[in-house]
Parts: sequence; C-alpha cells; structure tokens
Amino acid sequence: MDAKVLDKILGIAFDKRVSDVHFEVDNPPFFRGRGQLIRSKLPALTPEHTEFIARTILEQNGGTLTADLKEIDTAYALPDGGRFRVSIFRQRRHLGVVMRVIPPKVGAFKDLHLPSVLADIAQAPNGLILVTGPTGNGKSTTLASILQYLNETHSYNIITIEDPVEFLFASKKSCIVQREVGIDTDGFERALRAALRMDPDVIMVGEMRDLETIDACIKAAETGHLVFSTLHTQGAVSTINRLVGTFPHDAQEIVRQRLADILVATVSLRLVKDKSGENLCPVVEVMRNTTTIQACIRDGRLDEIEKHIEKGRSEYNMQTMDQHLVDLCKKGIIGMDAAKHISRSMDLERKLMFT
Repeated sequence: MDAKVLDKILGIAFDKRVSDVHFEVDNPPFFRGRGQLIRSKLPALTPEHTEFIARTILEQNGGTLTADLKEIDTAYALPDGGRFRVSIFRQRRHLGVVMRVIPPKVGAFKDLHLPSVLADIAQAPNGLILVTGPTGNGKSTTLASILQYLNETHSYNIITIEDPVEFLFASKKSCIVQREVGIDTDGFERALRAALRMDPDVIMVGEMRDLETIDACIKAAETGHLVFSTLHTQGAVSTINRLVGTFPHDAQEIVRQRLADILVATVSLRLVKDKSGENLCPVVEVMRNTTTIQACIRDGRLDEIEKHIEKGRSEYNMQTMDQHLVDLCKKGIIGMDAAKHISRSMDLERKLMFT
C-alpha cells in the first residue's frame, strides 16, 4: 500500500458513486453503494496497511499518528479535489478507517429533490434552523445546499464551524469563513463565542453535540443571527424533546420558551431507495414555527405538533414524513414496501387510498 494505491481506491469510490469506503484489518476494502455494503475483490488489509492509510490522512492535515490515538474525525482530499470525511478508530488494537465521500459539487434544491420551501425558510432574518435525521441520510448535503443558496443570493457574512470541514465553498455574493474544530479552533462552544465577534449574519454549526453548544446556538439566535445546525433526531417532535431534555429539569420550561421564540423550522430527512433500486430519494418532513406550533412548544403540547404540520401544508408548505411518502408513492417514485419501512404510522396504506 502506498499513496498512489490509496488514491486509486478512493478514485474508484468517486467513479462508482459510492457513499463510503471501509478499511479494516483482515478484510479487503468495502464500498457502500446504494445503501448496500459491497466487499471488493482487493486483497485483505494488514495492520501496516491501515496504519499507512491513517498516517497519510493525518499528515495531510498537519497531524501525526500516535500510539495513544483511539478515535478522531478529520478530512482527506485527493489531488484532483475529491474530498472525504474520515473517521479513524481502533478496533481489536488495530486501526480502522471509514471515509465518507463528499460530493464535489454542492447541488441545488431541485438537483437534490429537496422541497423548494427550503429557499423561503433560509431567508429568515434570524433564528434557529435545524436539519435532522439519522447518520448518512443527507443532513450535511442539505445544509450545504441551503448555504450555497444563501451564498448565491444574499450579501451575508457566513461563518461555518465544522468537525471536520466537509463541503468547500467559494465566496460568491456572500463572504464565507470555514473553521475546523481541532485545526482552526479548540471546540464548537469557543468558536461560537468567537464567531459573534466576527460580524456574522449567518452561523452554521456542524452538529449540536452537548448542552454548552446547544445553549450557545440558542443565544446566537436570540441575539439576532441566523443559525443553522444538525441533530441526529427523527423528526420535529423528537428534535424539540432532545433539545429541551439536554438541559437540567428545572431549566426545561425556560428552554421551551426560548425555543418557541427563536426556532424558525426543522427539516428532517430519510433516504429511501426508488423503484429502480439504483438511486436514493430523500423523504422530507418540514415543520415551520407558526404561531400555533409556537404555542405548542411553549406549553409543552408536543404531541399536537404533527397534526398542525399536516394541516399547514397548503398555507405554509409544511409536510409530514407520511405526506411526502404518499406523494412519492403516487408519483411511482418509490414502492409501498419502501414507504412502510420509513413511515412511523400504522395506517400509511389508508392514507394513500384517501388522499
């Protein structure tokens, strides 16, 4: 294994449009394509191979491979510009590496089959906008598309705080500053405090991982900035529950009031195979913080939110996950089995019959 062989393997990942590449000792490289993990026909990797891969990745970022390294997130770029988000870890005392392919071009909403209402949501003057969903379901890609839209249409100072930096942006109408945790800053909370002194219009935080970062994001939104971030939650209600539940019990009522005041929208994503089995299609829940939903958040009546999302489709362009699944089934884009796999409802077929 040398740098040329590594780059050739990673080049295959781009050519074959796979989403992830896995390097683990005693296995050949694995590729994830169209949601399936595919075992390559390459030779099994030795401990020396995975150590070389990890060392090469770390050295590109100015780091070194040390004996006490247990896990780290970083990025890697090919000579031709292809980029990967990288997770380096130890398993059974050996190093393993998983590399997520970052598309070379930031897609527009239409190209990514995302609802056009995202453009309206992104134009909020201030507040908090959250993109949520399980790992590998398009949160980063969706957030990048929103930022690129703002970059092309608004004269903003946009500051991103990421771990690691994924999509690289060239400033267009906006000025974009991208800071990477561990290289440009010590952590999300500290970078957020610094960002407030950098004349920001928009702040993007790659992930809200802890109470301090969540509180800092809310404060930034409260002080008149537009803040974007992501959470590993399944929908609007679980997102609000996660945010509120992060705080001590005696502070949760106040946090609900704060969220009700500054939350602009949640956009929740799941990827599902289309009927051909060749492509992944996004299923999107969109909740906008209307006055009715604001009252639900403030009063803790979260169980009522989904019905308000359903009713708000025509006026506010909101939609539940099931409403979007029904649309995709009716258009023949996905099959019922795929829809049932995503839906949290027991009566999806009835909804399809009566809409």
